[in-house]
Amino acid sequence: MGPVGRHLLGLAVAGLTLATGGAAFAELGQPKPWEWTLQESGSPVMDNIVWFHNFLFVLITLITLFVLALLVVVVVKFNARANPVPSRTTHNTLIEVAWTLVPVLILVGISVPSFRLLFLELDVPKADITIKATGKQWYWSYAYPDNGKFEFDSLMAQDKQPRLLGVDNEMVVPVNKVIRVQVTGADVIHAFALPAFGVKIDAIPGRLNETWFKATKTGMFYGQCSELCGKDHAFMPIAIRVVNDQEFASWVETAKKKFASGGTSTYASAAGPTQ
Repeated sequence: MGPVGRHLLGLAVAGLTLATGGAAFAELGQPKPWEWTLQESGSPVMDNIVWFHNFLFVLITLITLFVLALLVVVVVKFNARANPVPSRTTHNTLIEVAWTLVPVLILVGISVPSFRLLFLELDVPKADITIKATGKQWYWSYAYPDNGKFEFDSLMAQDKQPRLLGVDNEMVVPVNKVIRVQVTGADVIHAFALPAFGVKIDAIPGRLNETWFKATKTGMFYGQCSELCGKDHAFMPIAIRVVNDQEFASWVETAKKKFASGGTSTYASAAGPTQ
């Protein structure tokens, strides 16, 4: 085996190792090595997003195959050799009605679940808990006005896994509760995005946007700022820990004491990799 063959074999072995071993450390609520699908859903909104994505994928595939079949028929049946005397037909009422009506029906079929999904995302139900998320350069601050009005900062922690997603203080929420998230920015435009919950909304200075989620599974869920906001844009992750009601009540009591008087983190004490 020559040098090129050995190199290709090494790449193949490395790829196989990542593909098989990646699942060992990849968990719910975070990206996985070699992932080519959407993240596993952790909320009803994301369930609907996954369904709509799969529906559109099937529809687009069928349309593509149909157009390909038409092209093949045209190439085979209407070339100069197979059809030396071309047709002089200029109109076909049935075909013209069909190629106008069918696309309209397809768009209507797409619009109905699309509008239903948009309504589900934007219509915030009666909330069990309200949390305010403020995007800053380059970290997030979370306030719990319904649970004692405490607030804390959440910064990327270099010694925590997963890399670039672990933080010092996670947002903590109870499972199977409607969480209303009020989002704003303190300096520039950020974006609060959490793929497993189907959440993505801009954090704009001077404006209070609103979104919601209902976590149906316990565990850690990760996201990131999804708006270019400066040199450390890549280093302001979002980490949400979903727990049961008893654990949440216990955490709230601890958080009230921990963050009661200046107990928040500071950007200088947990500087990112570019500092």
